[in-house]
Amino acid sequence: MSNVITVYQVTGMSCGHCEGAVAEEISGIEGVLSVEAAADTGKVTVTSASPLDEGAVRAAVDEAGYELAARP
Repeated sequence: MSNVITVYQVTGMSCGHCEGAVAEEISGIEGVLSVEAAADTGKVTVTSASPLDEGAVRAAVDEAGYELAARP
């Protein structure tokens, strides 16, 4: 089974510290293999072993102090 890549939109990130905080929280979700956050676009690309529960991702982003925007 191949990995799942999901792109989330996160509001409120403005610097490298923000990217690190969001990436660290999302990395704690079971099954997450890598997280790439880009403050300039607000996009967070998550590679995981299987599809993630959006509620878990929302809670992790919330914990980092940011907000998961609605996915298109």
